Amino acid sequence: MIAAATAALLAGCAQPPKTQLPDVPAAPAFKEARGPWVEAATSATPIAQDGWWKAYGDPTLDTLQQRLIDNSPDLASALARYQQARAATDSLRAAQSPTLNSSVNVQRDRQSELRPLRVLGPTSPDWYTSATAGLDLSYEIDLWGRIGRQVAAGVASERAAAADLVAARLALQAQLADSMLALRGLDRDAELLADAEEAYKHAFDLISRRHQAGIASGLDQARAEGQLESARSQRRQSQAQRAVLEHAIAALVGANASTFSIAPMPVELAMPIVPTGLPSTLLERRPDIAAARQRVVSATATLGVAKTAFFPSVVLGGQGGFQSSDLGRFIEAPNLFWALGPTLAFNLFDGGRRKAEEARAQAALDEVAQRYRGTVLSAFQQVEDQLVLLDRYGEALVAENRSVDAADRSLALATNRYRAGAAAYLEVVTSQTAGLQARRSAIDLATRQRRATVALVKALGGGWEAPGEMRADAPSSPDAKRP
Repeated sequence: MIAAATAALLAGCAQPPKTQLPDVPAAPAFKEARGPWVEAATSATPIAQDGWWKAYGDPTLDTLQQRLIDNSPDLASALARYQQARAATDSLRAAQSPTLNSSVNVQRDRQSELRPLRVLGPTSPDWYTSATAGLDLSYEIDLWGRIGRQVAAGVASERAAAADLVAARLALQAQLADSMLALRGLDRDAELLADAEEAYKHAFDLISRRHQAGIASGLDQARAEGQLESARSQRRQSQAQRAVLEHAIAALVGANASTFSIAPMPVELAMPIVPTGLPSTLLERRPDIAAARQRVVSATATLGVAKTAFFPSVVLGGQGGFQSSDLGRFIEAPNLFWALGPTLAFNLFDGGRRKAEEARAQAALDEVAQRYRGTVLSAFQQVEDQLVLLDRYGEALVAENRSVDAADRSLALATNRYRAGAAAYLEVVTSQTAGLQARRSAIDLATRQRRATVALVKALGGGWEAPGEMRADAPSSPDAKRP
């Protein structure tokens, strides 16, 4: 009765600590969710986990996204990390089962004549044969939940690695989509500069002929030539930026940059509407938040393992087999041996090692808890950042398009005044330069706005939602199954 009461008391002291996540209050709505480019209503169609990039209407991007999944070395390495975590969990689960080992030993021995307690005394032979075949069974009774908590920590770490894999995949998909949008923006920019270069060349040829005829001044010719060469320079710079982006995309999808190319497509891509939902749903839609949460669960279970080190361990052991010095009569009943019994082990003094390990586990738990809090706060920041960029870029684009219209009117007036001899060619050059700059700025703003939608999709989790067993309110059990 005393032993049973002591065991019950110790079992009560060994209750596992409960997982507690830092409190990060969520706002009722995203502050910057306004404008026609986002949909904040909960009834809006959610973002698809796969294929969200199809909203931009670029078939090349669709093809490259599939190549990314099939060939990306970064994604393959993330998958390998998850497989390592999965194998580690299987190794921890093995500790919940008995261990059975077998051994067979045959040897020729010579014993010393002066060996203490020599078998059969001085008349025993100096040379003899020894043969042993046996089984060794061992099973630790998990009275205090140490093994179960180790398994729970491993399951949580595996789930964190699974969420990391999803986060890595989303990050690579978003990086590819962002790079492709930037490349398509450069395609439009290159087409604009090519048209400008052609127009400036015609203007330069016209001014040169007028100069030869004595109608235009050498100053006008020099200005026309400078404008032409400036457009050529800008076009070459744009082509260089596109080539660098093309090489980066090749590395993303696992292709050799020397044999990889993307055909130019100077068209304006679609502008998707991104549904944000409510801020409270963000905690279930971000794989990095789910991973951080599971690391808190794992650290909590590890702290429980450290606490159980203060309690004794009970191991049931058994062994048996045959042993003989006569190989011809090896498997016989008289040669049978066995042993069976429990082992109770308790560390009486360790110089404070267990206490220090518990303190280390507690500090590790505090660290991952604050990392979880930081991840959540960063997630809200990233969503708000992209929402405000999306809105302000949209407003700026509207103003820039008005600037393009004004530049067109200015150019028409300046050209008419020059032809009528009422103005110098400087007015035409100034109007052309302003018009080109306004059009390039409009293309750049449209590209940046679309790239902000990609970053917003990534900040919202890309349509992924944490499975039930990976959510904050899910119970943590030592017998939890693999997701």
